[in-house]
Formats: sequence, C-alpha cells, structure tokens
Amino acid sequence: MKKRMALILAAAMAVSMAVPAAAADKDAEYTIALCAKTEGIAWFDDMRTGVDEFNADHEDVYSYEINPEGSDAAKQNAMLEDLIAQGVDAICCVPVDAQAVAETLQKARDKGIVVVTHEASDILDYVDYDLEAFDNDYFGTLYGQYLAEAMGGEGQYYAAVGGLGMTTHMQWFNSMVDYLKENYPDMELVNPDGIPGEDDNNEQTAYDLAVQAIAAYPDLKGLVDCAASSNGMALALEEQGRTDIKLVGLATPSQGGAYIKDGTQYRGLCWRPADAGYTACEIAYNILKGEEITSESSFTKEGYETVTVDGNLVIGNAPLVFDADNVDDYPF
Repeated sequence: MKKRMALILAAAMAVSMAVPAAAADKDAEYTIALCAKTEGIAWFDDMRTGVDEFNADHEDVYSYEINPEGSDAAKQNAMLEDLIAQGVDAICCVPVDAQAVAETLQKARDKGIVVVTHEASDILDYVDYDLEAFDNDYFGTLYGQYLAEAMGGEGQYYAAVGGLGMTTHMQWFNSMVDYLKENYPDMELVNPDGIPGEDDNNEQTAYDLAVQAIAAYPDLKGLVDCAASSNGMALALEEQGRTDIKLVGLATPSQGGAYIKDGTQYRGLCWRPADAGYTACEIAYNILKGEEITSESSFTKEGYETVTVDGNLVIGNAPLVFDADNVDDYPF
C-alpha cells in the first residue's frame, strides 16, 4: 500500500517548470539551457543535478534545465521557441519526439545557437551534435539477454516504451526483439502488430499497461519497459503476487531499487542521467569556446572520458545494469 500511495503522490506532484530568464546570471558569458522530456520524475530530476553541477563548476556559464509536464512534445516545442526568443547561447535537448522538434532545433541553429541533443540520433542533420551514453543497439540486446535469462528462453512477453517517437526507446525495443527472434525463437512478443505500448514515462500508465497485459495474456511470462517508469509495472506484479512473470526495465535505483532487491524486477538497466546532462552541457560549452569535438575529445564524467565520434554523433560507454547486489551502490 505504501508503494501504491508513493506512486500516486509522485504522479500528482509532476508540475511544469517556469522558464528562467536567460539573463538570470548577468556575469555569465554563456547561457546553456537543457530541455528534457518531462518534469517531475526521478530520471530528469537527476539530470538536473548534473546540469546544476556543470553550472557550479564553470564561472563563465549559466546552465539550467527546464522540462514540459507530461512528456508533451507540443509543450516542449513551445519551451524551445521561448529559448530561441531569449537568445540563449546553447540548447541541449532530450526530445519527447525527435522528429517533432527537429525543425525547431534547426531554427535555433539558424540563429547561431549551438544545439546538442541526447537520445536523438535520428535527427543528426538538424543538430550540432547528438550525445549517446552507449551504442543503443547493444543496449537493446541487453534487455533481450536478461529477459531470456529470467524467462528460461521461452514464453510470452509484453513490451512498452515511453513513446513511439522516443528514438532510443524504439531502438532498444527493436534491437531486443531482433535479438530474441534470432536467439530465442520460443519467446513470443504478444503486443498487437508488434508495436510496443506507450507509458509516457508515467508510473501510473506503466502500471495500467502491466495490469492490462496480465489480464489479456494468461500465459504471460515476461514484461519489458524501456522507460524509467518500469517501477509502475513492478508494482502491478507485486500487488498481484505474480512472481512467475519476470520484469526487465529501465530503472533508477531511487525508483526501482526496492523492487530489484526483493526480486520483483529481475534487472534494472540504466545510465546516470546527471552525467549525461553534465556531458551534454560540456559538449555545448566546448563548441562555444571554438573547440572541435573528435574521438580524441575527453569529457569529465565516468563513461565519457573516452568517446567515439562518428560525424556529429558522440557515443560514450556508460551503461549500468542493476541487480540485488549492486543497486544500493548508486545514489540516484
């Protein structure tokens, strides 16, 4: 019951953030604004920690994060338009829907604003650089490997993503499905037409999707959520006592740790949002200072000290996999 109430309260507390004025720090030479997918969830709260840390580490920078309420692409576009009107020096963006913001990001570049995205490798023509925490196809196969391990390589599974327009979520989903088809032919994706459910990065919606899948597929043995709201699915399993259904999902320790430790969630996959936010700002800052971004570039945070740069795609090596033995080692 306590977990159920916490989920409800977390959803109720998700509120939109006002856009700070670009001139809030008049002593800063550069203003860098990061606009991410949604306000009020642990993932992007932690990313804000990294953006604020970058701000504190650089006296010549004013960096901050703003996010739309409810993973709303239209609201995110409006925020980006505001940032362009303010004349910020750089925009970092984690798109709700990459295709929906591509033209707006190009508009920013046309006005001389540096644009760095994260989780948006399908709109490289519209940005200066896109930062990925790792090779996303590899990360997708991790979902498949751990799900197959948990399910014994056979049975029905249901999958969800944050949204069908979320580039990395769809890349992980497709890589996972391809991996399982090739290596575990006795595992069956039950999603109608092979299309993942959408939970909008919302725990309550993830919970509802899990309840619906359990009811619709009596032989269900596995659940996958490519969004950090996988703890909503874990709650559904816990409430129904379904220890026979195995869950693998994107998760932060603060949200999913209790479920991972008690075995309700088999594995939590992740990367540190704060470090990605910090590194996105660092890339933008280096560009503003006239530095070239190459495979020889080295960034501050673990997993980004060495990067691969392919054109304007920057790829780190920062995947995390949580189990009962290590999830308490990560303070976010």
